[in-house]
Amino acid sequence: MAAERVLQSQEFAALYAEVQRFYAHQMRILDAHDAERWAGTFTEDAVFELPSLSGPLRARAGLARYVRAGEARQRRVGNRLHHWIGMLDVRPQADGSLHTRCSALVYVTPRGGSSRVLYVCVMEDVLVRIRGRWRTAHRRVTRDDLA
Repeated sequence: MAAERVLQSQEFAALYAEVQRFYAHQMRILDAHDAERWAGTFTEDAVFELPSLSGPLRARAGLARYVRAGEARQRRVGNRLHHWIGMLDVRPQADGSLHTRCSALVYVTPRGGSSRVLYVCVMEDVLVRIRGRWRTAHRRVTRDDLA
């Protein structure tokens, strides 16, 4: 029984590291404004809920448009955004999906200025494995500064 728990613990540790790598990759390409690659880390029919939008973004095309619009806004004002993910909780589900919850910090760096935290968020995802790779099927982001 103890050996089985160790194996399960090792399997979970490997899964946890895999999910951390997924988020590191996803946030790097988001920060690089690589809209199509970032949208490709979601399922075709993904739903993305952000408190700053009037309704959820749907499907990869909507996600890519959102990233391109964000890049244009940041370029106009001369800012760079960076995302940091931490305090990750990963909960495997019976259907093979993962429910994750983490803290997400969004930093802004104005041209010639110092970085500061812009938003403190909680990000809750449903991840599914498609052709051996994790994809986000549903993301819900809440912000501490919004009710």
